[in-house]
Amino acid sequence: MRAILFDQFQGPTDVREVPDPRAPEGGVVVRVHATGLCLSDWHAWAGHDADITALPHVPGHELAGTVAEVGAGVTKWRVGDRVTVPFVSGCGTCEWCRSGQAQVCPDQTQPGFTHWGSYAELVVLHAADANLVAVPDGVSLDAAASLGCRFATAYRAVAGRALVRAGEWVVVVGAGGVGLSAIMVAVARGAHVLAVDRSEGALVAAQHAGAERTVLADDAALADGLDVPALVHQLTDGGAHVSVDAVGSEQTCADAIGSLRRRGRHVQVGLFAPVDGGPRVPMGRVIAWELDVLGSHGMAAADYPEMLDLVASGALRPQDLLDRVVGMAEAAQLVPTMDSAPRAGMVVLDPRRA
Repeated sequence: MRAILFDQFQGPTDVREVPDPRAPEGGVVVRVHATGLCLSDWHAWAGHDADITALPHVPGHELAGTVAEVGAGVTKWRVGDRVTVPFVSGCGTCEWCRSGQAQVCPDQTQPGFTHWGSYAELVVLHAADANLVAVPDGVSLDAAASLGCRFATAYRAVAGRALVRAGEWVVVVGAGGVGLSAIMVAVARGAHVLAVDRSEGALVAAQHAGAERTVLADDAALADGLDVPALVHQLTDGGAHVSVDAVGSEQTCADAIGSLRRRGRHVQVGLFAPVDGGPRVPMGRVIAWELDVLGSHGMAAADYPEMLDLVASGALRPQDLLDRVVGMAEAAQLVPTMDSAPRAGMVVLDPRRA
């Protein structure tokens, strides 16, 4: 098969021919039709997950495709089934998996991190009966790729962790794939959304996703003294009830927490790059204003039916967040730049393209 590989962290990425994988016991091989180019894959390339990532490595963790081979012991899936998978795949047998909390399984696997991922024509997925999710007929595989990571992650962050209610203000910092998904989910729950981003294009996409108000926090605005939390408090009449950091930096986390009103809820979705001493979080504000700080790490397969029902009904439209589809050669060039490239929707790799 063809795959995108790198031999060293922060090194060149290129397209190569490598041996086809075989389905492990309890697992499957999926023929990848679409896989999202996600900032988390850049973290893998940068070496931020070196403790679980062996070299050489194939990145890619949010995907959709068709089952190509079924391993021994798999009972629920057949060759040809259209599927996606949570990027956190539980073992299927521990107490966390049995209780429907596979996203925190201590023996989890993650394609693109713990083993070769989906920037390839074929990918191995483990514990298939516990983790695979059928893609509804009305959802294209390009759009379904987001259901494995950013859309499902945003859904659980907004609906499952923050428990956003109708009429509340939600501030979303970062209008990339996760941020736009969070906006769409919050709007579907009847919330008012304010989006913050450094890109005008991303904010236009945020408005299309349902954001009522936007704040441009580019370098020029920050140099002119823009105080993002103060402006959010002004625009939301006292601060947001819920904040989502969909980027993952000290600045975006601080802006999101600072944008909350008293007793607000913050959800941290964006991953932080390693920094000496760990990322600084404004805990003084958290304590004094009794803010809730919540982590959100994907969504277990057990929680997908509720989200998929909303997709099937048209209340949620992940297909609207698709920006463009690229081939293998272009995707290989994009990997090292994903941390700085403007994001205004989901870029999807189709491994069947050159």
